[in-house]
Amino acid sequence: MPATADVLAVTSTGEAVTFWVLGPLALIAAIMMVLSRNAVHAALFLAAVMLSLAGLYAAQDAPFLAAVQVIVYTGAILMLFLFVLMLVGVDSSDSLIETLRGQRIAAVVVGLGFAALLMATIASAVVGEDGTVAAVGLSAANAEGNVQGIARVLFTDYLFAFEITSALLITAALGAMVLAHKERTEPRISQRELARRRFTSEHPWPLPGPGVFAGTNSTATPALLPDGSEAPDSVSPVLERRSAERADAPSAAPGGKDLSSTPGRRSEVEG
Repeated sequence: MPATADVLAVTSTGEAVTFWVLGPLALIAAIMMVLSRNAVHAALFLAAVMLSLAGLYAAQDAPFLAAVQVIVYTGAILMLFLFVLMLVGVDSSDSLIETLRGQRIAAVVVGLGFAALLMATIASAVVGEDGTVAAVGLSAANAEGNVQGIARVLFTDYLFAFEITSALLITAALGAMVLAHKERTEPRISQRELARRRFTSEHPWPLPGPGVFAGTNSTATPALLPDGSEAPDSVSPVLERRSAERADAPSAAPGGKDLSSTPGRRSEVEG
């Protein structure tokens, strides 16, 4: 009869503390990731989930999985996702639109089914007929080292499944590239063409800024040229039309006093 230490799952104090700290943290981050309406916030919550899983892997004597979880998933894939979001930009209203009807219900059903299948598979592997939990083959698998043991099992017993998974990932990457590709209908504009368009336009130089008078700094006040005349391009046509409409409208105060007659009020009327 094997020893109790080899059959029963013995949990140390440090492992228990790590689980009760990282387990609720991963659960809360996963729930917030699903409920988050912002794609960037969901990605950050997903990073918290992955880091918590890495800590749990390390507590279970699986250093290779912990390193892969941090380096590959958190450090590479998730950060690439965040960089794409920062470059492309995400509108907050896009996350509220469901392109596929019923996808939330289908996701919940599939998630619950996958969780039940995963728990049943783990239970059949580690729970014995008498109800005890056994560390099946863990000592033998890590006898030559965790990384060496994973490599030996992965490239011998599970080689076919590993290659099929690789083919599926490559197919998914190619499908994403095809779906995200957009055909260019117009030729790309070069820097030389942009410069030519600028200098052949009506105003190749920057437009003059608005002028500043003693009584106002309104953008409707035109700039002054060196000869003292007003620069016609310094005021937007919209503001010019609006100033003309205000000038045509009656500007008398409630008491009968004309506001445009006083120097202090004239700038406000013009602005």
